[in-house]
Amino acid sequence: MVTGVLFSLVTALGLIRLPDVYTRTHAASKSSTLGVLCILLATFIHFWLIEDIFNTQLIIAIVFLFITAPVGGHLIGRAAYMSGIKVAAETVRDDMESAIKEKKEDILNRKAPEE
Repeated sequence: MVTGVLFSLVTALGLIRLPDVYTRTHAASKSSTLGVLCILLATFIHFWLIEDIFNTQLIIAIVFLFITAPVGGHLIGRAAYMSGIKVAAETVRDDMESAIKEKKEDILNRKAPEE
């Protein structure tokens, strides 16, 4: 439980201190996922060992959150990039820029279908 709270605090700190939407999305999707997963796992273990209740809904919630939260964070970051939000000045490398240029060149070089 304490580990989950610590990860959640790191998430809050990251959302406040990080410079742009991309790094904030990373903090929100990665560390908050671990924080919530640790809290759900602690809850599951408590009910299983102390209360003698095996809760499958908590297991399903853990799996669902583990799969969907990072994917959602990735899609939010990609949508922000595609809508033109610039990266922070401290950013060292922009991998998406070259990928977007290549995709645009492929589209422009494609021939129109002949009739």
